Amino acid sequence: MTTLPPLPMSRPKLTALAREKLPCSPRTTPRSELIKEKDDIDRYLEVKIKGLSKEEVAAYRNTYKKNICVDMLRDGYHKSFTELFTLMEKWEALREAARVRSVFWLQKPLEEQPDKLDHFYYYLTRAEVAERKKYFEDVYDNLYALACYFNNSEDKWVRNHFYKRCFEIAELIKIDGGKKEAEAHGHMGLLFEEEGKLLEAAEHYEAFHQLTQGRKWRDETGRSLNLLSCESLLRTYRLLSDKMLENKDYTQAIRILIKASEIAKEANDKKMEGEASYYLGLAHLAAGEHDTALEDLSTYSEISTELEDDLSLGRAYEAIARVLQSQGEMVEAITYLKKFVKLARNNFQKLDVVKASTMLGDIYNEK
Repeated sequence: MTTLPPLPMSRPKLTALAREKLPCSPRTTPRSELIKEKDDIDRYLEVKIKGLSKEEVAAYRNTYKKNICVDMLRDGYHKSFTELFTLMEKWEALREAARVRSVFWLQKPLEEQPDKLDHFYYYLTRAEVAERKKYFEDVYDNLYALACYFNNSEDKWVRNHFYKRCFEIAELIKIDGGKKEAEAHGHMGLLFEEEGKLLEAAEHYEAFHQLTQGRKWRDETGRSLNLLSCESLLRTYRLLSDKMLENKDYTQAIRILIKASEIAKEANDKKMEGEASYYLGLAHLAAGEHDTALEDLSTYSEISTELEDDLSLGRAYEAIARVLQSQGEMVEAITYLKKFVKLARNNFQKLDVVKASTMLGDIYNEK
């Protein structure tokens, strides 16, 4: 998650006044007490602070959330108000749905989270000003800042809202060679992947990959966008292939894993290439194509040896042993399983030792 600096904002007078009254009381206040509180505040302001307008007096009585909305409307940010109001309605709908289902939602009401309201006000209004001037890059940056700020488990739906807004705006940006559009496709791919909509995720990740080919673009952490697109696409292809293998659709699973292998080679990342070969080998094994499975798994073994990655090499040996066992080549299968046991012991992988020992026991029992 991107860490945002404190907001360098000068608050409108209403919200500045209202913030002095925070935190807002979470309890339900009787009407008689509210009237008394209003009268007390009015008298206090009359005595202590001269020259306040009725609007400014109201700021002391209203919630911070309400004053944020009033400021937006008063200052002409009607689009920002509409978007914030829609988000607040959904926020309350989610709270109500949790209450109806007797779910204990730990998140505070929005009016008790002034920092979030400040972020909404600051970035939405800046985005609106930029959009009026058709500075679409600035619109994107402000909306993306909100997506980053709300990138946590309880606010993920807010993050997703701004990912969608960024995607809409990115298509209007014509001066950066498509970088923002590529990033937006990556974010939309993640959104759909997290929702389990793998075909939609793959579609966005494919666009992300295509737009970053031959580019040296990097994200805010310095990571190559092209490499990130390859990782995302391979991960999604693997999840799709798992579902296909569950349904015994071996041809489609192998086809999509071949695409994954080609992308991994293009990325020039040996570890990624090895992983792609491993999963392709397992798919060929599931389809009963033993010779092809051995070729893929041997590639994985060679790459793991080159990278001096003992854990991956152990996985390769275990998978090769399974193929050999399926072919009835028990002596060779035992040889690979013993190699697997040795690597697992050297790396203190107790579960792998148990797995290999169980497989060895099964083979010896078959003899």
